[in-house]
Amino acid sequence: MAQKNLWKARKGKNDEFYTQLTDIEKELKHYKAQFKNKVVLCNCDDPRVSNFFHYFFHNFEVLWLKKLITTCYKNDNSNIFTQNTSEKAVYLEYTGDKNWNRVPDPEEIGIKNFKGDGDFRSKESIELLKQADIVCTNPPFSLFREYVAQLMKYKKKFLIIGNMNAITYKEIFPLIKANKLWAGYWFNQSFVFQTTYENNLEANRKFCEQKGYFGKNYIKTPAVNWYTNLEVAKRKEEITLYKTYTPQEYPKYDNYDAIEVAKVVDIPMDYDWVMWVPITFLDKHNPDQFELLGSNRWVDQDPNSIYGKWSYIGWKETYKRLFIRKK
Repeated sequence: MAQKNLWKARKGKNDEFYTQLTDIEKELKHYKAQFKNKVVLCNCDDPRVSNFFHYFFHNFEVLWLKKLITTCYKNDNSNIFTQNTSEKAVYLEYTGDKNWNRVPDPEEIGIKNFKGDGDFRSKESIELLKQADIVCTNPPFSLFREYVAQLMKYKKKFLIIGNMNAITYKEIFPLIKANKLWAGYWFNQSFVFQTTYENNLEANRKFCEQKGYFGKNYIKTPAVNWYTNLEVAKRKEEITLYKTYTPQEYPKYDNYDAIEVAKVVDIPMDYDWVMWVPITFLDKHNPDQFELLGSNRWVDQDPNSIYGKWSYIGWKETYKRLFIRKK
């Protein structure tokens, strides 16, 4: 039931999931020094309603930003915040407080119109992307693969939100394996998003209300991660291993010479061969401690095509796994 909201959005391409300011603040507080003198682009955010814009706008001087660029996609549907249609795609360029009153005044914000629809893939948006040092946003879930591919093409630093399952996408996992993308600090969390459609799941609404968000347009979305290529301190921390290997506790796969480790905390300290672990391992992954070999979702994630989608224990297929080996 909990995944219905994601599938509903994906099926209808309804990806207007507005991130709460508190969730942005919890993650971005870890990167403040990395934003100094940088041009930040939020290219999936209407500056009139986006909390990404709100965060960077009000913390511009605190972060010592050079410029903030925020773009809006043209939308003919009513906006859940303003109840007005976005008839024109717009973008904003903000370069800070000019009158030194320590308040971002409206006259200091320059809203400009796009000629096109403001899609992040459009030529106009790409020209803005080229100016950016760091991209920070919640991109459309249904376009996550394409969005990340664009960031890689233009060699941008980024801090973005995505679903947990993105770890094993055939377009995303090779980037993780090559240390071009990794997990941020807030990992595998249930986010409350504001959306453009009604939440009809009673238990889901109750969760949102417990978090202080009332109304049918708030949606609980489980298993949400921050993904980034900015420096993350926890990537230098090693997992403390304390368990010893026994064949009884760590069964081998029927069709691979690899053992099953059901929980990340149970990785044995004395086993040096291939181990299959849950995808939540990425949250603890230190590339100096472990080597990521592949995923059991896609054969082409392993250059030798040894590992693939079909993995069994007792001839029962296992859930999504990453296979690793100690360095």
